Amino acid sequence: MVKSPSEGEGGNDRSIPTGSETNSSSSYEEKLAWLYRQSRKGAPRNPDRMRNLLEVLELTVPPSSILVVGTNGKGSVTAMLAAAFQAAGKRVGRFLSPHVEDFSERISVGEQTITPTEVTAFLDHAARYPLPFDPSFFELCFAMALDHFERHTISHAMIEAGVGGANDVTAALPNVHAVVITNVGFDHLDTLGSTLEEIAHDKAGAIRPGQPVITAAHGRALDVIAEIALQRHSPLFVCKPEDPLFCVPHNLSTGSLSTGYRKNQQLVAGTLRLIGTTTEAEIRAGLLSPPLPARMEHFSLANCDVILDGAHNPSAAEELYGNLPTSYALVFGAKAGKQAEETLAILERRASLALITYVTEGHLPVHIHGERTLVPDPLEALARAVEASSPRGTVVVAGSFYLAGMLRPFLRQHATSRPR
Repeated sequence: MVKSPSEGEGGNDRSIPTGSETNSSSSYEEKLAWLYRQSRKGAPRNPDRMRNLLEVLELTVPPSSILVVGTNGKGSVTAMLAAAFQAAGKRVGRFLSPHVEDFSERISVGEQTITPTEVTAFLDHAARYPLPFDPSFFELCFAMALDHFERHTISHAMIEAGVGGANDVTAALPNVHAVVITNVGFDHLDTLGSTLEEIAHDKAGAIRPGQPVITAAHGRALDVIAEIALQRHSPLFVCKPEDPLFCVPHNLSTGSLSTGYRKNQQLVAGTLRLIGTTTEAEIRAGLLSPPLPARMEHFSLANCDVILDGAHNPSAAEELYGNLPTSYALVFGAKAGKQAEETLAILERRASLALITYVTEGHLPVHIHGERTLVPDPLEALARAVEASSPRGTVVVAGSFYLAGMLRPFLRQHATSRPR
């Protein structure tokens, strides 16, 4: 855990708001606002930065971890793995990104997410160290997670990677005893490469020598993963529905879950059986754990079915599209740097109307033309879509987890959540 600096060592002023405010909630919000503004400031992605940060902050690492990498489904796989280990009586830490509504979703031990007090305490401690560089948002989040895991004495950590694998901050993590590569699709092209092979090569960089690799990737991406696994003497297990290793327990209710989520369940079942620390009953418990927010999440609003999903790249959009009805109203918003046009083009194929809204103020990463209508305010866009679809119609909200996070509080308060 983060220790206090040595006497007389001093500290560096990285402009983190102090913890002296009388309003603790205000202090938490100010610190989060500061945290969200932190970037690498042009520095290259390099896990050595993270190793350096862990050393300076004197952070220890979990005794055993499973690392989950991939284009889509990472969060769901990480959450199900954690739930199965917890059902087995293990003390489990879980690290996810991004969050949907609240920062605390990113870091948890068992059922308990990190508290505002713990977030502010970590940032207060970290600010007192003379750091060799200004850590980025994700570097600080990962350091916070490891500090939290140490304070709560976990035995296992389930870690979702950020971007890619080879140069992600999670590459600094030792004691990784299995790597799951969910799938490989086109995302983060400016960072990981412009071809499927380049993206797969970066993600496969997460493979640890001699440790098992479990994946549902296929085609050219699988060829790249297999080559790197062979080079690192890491046994490779490819998820196939007919393989008993990856079968889900009989009579497992999947409800309205997507085909992609069911593939994630197969990956989790296979990973847990390979590791051999959980029973079939505990595997079932993990697979039946509640899905994370904004994963084909259904709400009933004004006699309308509202589907909230974080699909933010073409492969996720294709997956979502395959589970949608023949007609729906679409509310779409995306962040900069994403393949927004390609993602929107998939989702608007059967849309009766497409309402485009802002996720980042003043920035619109898609063109407005034809059947697309710009509605700057996300809540107004949702209201107009519901009005046009009611009664008994469907509204789909997608394009970004940030958009989902903007609208989910309203839906939780004013709509009825439908079981998944």
